Amino acid sequence: MSTEPQSVKTLSFSVGLATGLYGISFGALSVTAGLDFWQTMALSLLMFSGGSQFAFIGVIASGGGVIAAVLSSWMLGVRNGFYAIRLAPIMSLPTILKPLGAQLTIDESNAVSLSQEPDILKQRQGFWLTGIAVFVFWNLLTACGALLGSMIGDPADWGLDAAAGAAFLGLIWPSLAKSKLLVLAVVSAFTATLLSAFVPAGMPILLTAFVAVAFWLVEIVRKSK
Repeated sequence: MSTEPQSVKTLSFSVGLATGLYGISFGALSVTAGLDFWQTMALSLLMFSGGSQFAFIGVIASGGGVIAAVLSSWMLGVRNGFYAIRLAPIMSLPTILKPLGAQLTIDESNAVSLSQEPDILKQRQGFWLTGIAVFVFWNLLTACGALLGSMIGDPADWGLDAAAGAAFLGLIWPSLAKSKLLVLAVVSAFTATLLSAFVPAGMPILLTAFVAVAFWLVEIVRKSK
């Protein structure tokens, strides 16, 4: 039996577990921000986009209203739409499965799928296995974090706030290390870090889109010469 499919399974499981551990942080911070257990679980089950969920509770915790929280989380979630554009021709989902596919279109499922290029079958397998693994672990451990609440202390002390980011970076690094896009990634990371001291939670990542647009325009001008 080939070991290649198993490697995709192992990768998907590992990413799902790492992201799930991050869910403990979300659950604890959500109840600390004033949401109850069921409200916290509704965000994880229905919104299911970690960055958007943290943006939502960040606004609530800072005293912002529900409308501001929804707008902030929505703006950060726009990136999933771009993932869908890339994944649509690869997945070729029938209409009945499109809602499920849309729900599982997140950073991690997109990254694992991307890491399996150019094998379309592996890309599809990576998408489904990772999306399902993240959904299961994220919601189970969000529930744990919400139930334990303040009993676990500051989630950052356990390094849970960095787990998902580290996993995502590890997945895309091989592609970036051999690409001119590494420059864009570094500049975007620096911009997001700098802006985080001045703008609301979730906005720094969204604003780095302007960096990508500027990079794209420069490339167009350079190639036209």
